[in-house]
Amino acid sequence: MKAMGPIPVGFSSDGTGCLLIGERSVSSLVNERAGTPLFAYDRDLIGRQIARFRAAMPDNVSLHYAVKANYYDALLIFLAQFVDGFDVASAGEIERLAAAGIDGLPISIAGPGKSDADLHAALAIGATINVESHGEAERALVLAAELGVRARLAVRVNPPFTLKGAGMKMGGLASPFGVDHDRAAGLVTRIIKAGADWRGLHIFTGSQALDAEAVIEVQDQTIQLAARISEEVGAPPAEVNLGGGFGIPYFPGELPLDVERIGAALGKAIKDTPAILNDTRFAIELGRWLVGEAGVYLTRIVDRKESGGRKFLITNGGLHHVLAASGNFGQLLRRNYPVAIASRFGAEPDEEVTVTGCLCTPLDLLADQVMLPRADIGDIVAIFCAGAYGLSASPQSFLSQPPAGEMLV
Repeated sequence: MKAMGPIPVGFSSDGTGCLLIGERSVSSLVNERAGTPLFAYDRDLIGRQIARFRAAMPDNVSLHYAVKANYYDALLIFLAQFVDGFDVASAGEIERLAAAGIDGLPISIAGPGKSDADLHAALAIGATINVESHGEAERALVLAAELGVRARLAVRVNPPFTLKGAGMKMGGLASPFGVDHDRAAGLVTRIIKAGADWRGLHIFTGSQALDAEAVIEVQDQTIQLAARISEEVGAPPAEVNLGGGFGIPYFPGELPLDVERIGAALGKAIKDTPAILNDTRFAIELGRWLVGEAGVYLTRIVDRKESGGRKFLITNGGLHHVLAASGNFGQLLRRNYPVAIASRFGAEPDEEVTVTGCLCTPLDLLADQVMLPRADIGDIVAIFCAGAYGLSASPQSFLSQPPAGEMLV
């Protein structure tokens, strides 16, 4: 038997034992959307996360949503009511925001290797471009001149430190991300002399952190580095994007991040900040922490079998929708996401099973040797923590299987 991660707080069942999402039974959601696989996102759980962030963080810290985490249009429309801006990584994500009718909120774009099309799309809507190299800055300046607009440019900095314990480290080493910290002031100076609108600094060090002390330490280091760069330039930045990195518990033994502790420490760090940052606004960009625990992937059992003394539940979903849950999105050693049988939610487990998808690859493993209540063909498996990096990070075209549905509940 292998352990599963913790089911997020906020989920319960109805009188029949059926899982509720957004106070609606899974059976009713599946019937409404004509079947599975289906991603269901609980808007109340997302709202609670946003409220928790606002209560914990200093007033001069903006909340940005990282579109790459989940770009479902109804979700973007909902979030636009509560966040202060959107961070994108491509012209395609800018188009998704436009298609959702989102307008009037600040947009910034980051990521190495931005194409001219990416830069053009950002310049055309007045988005802030977090430039990742001297060459990218020069291309943006040329394109801005051709468009007849003033480029809004920030500099993404590759810092000399990293986020300890992060699932993915993005600082403190040679990197395609950002400009090395000792070259950042020179690039900022070039941007200002070229007549562009210097919007500030973007310093991102890692993701999926659950250690509050590590986040506190790296935020303090980030503020000090931003001050040193600004002092070398001789001008204050309008904004310092502190990145994000807030994680959620996916696996056994993991505990929620203490955001209140982080907010209190950040308030003190900003209060004690060097004078050059006195009028600077700070931003934190979050994706997974805002929406990850609010999403559930629902997939129906289409076969039940035994092989080699083990029981298998075969579903009509798979890694083409939830690559991360299969262990193929950054895990070194595969571990199980939280999983349940939707029609017997909260019931005591009574058998050890392995849950797979429908794809003809052994990689399509959704839950390995876990204890669950008895389930049969037709029952629905619920995979939790599926609100972020589900469809947006999965090979949806693999084997030409049908797409998954989505709904905001």
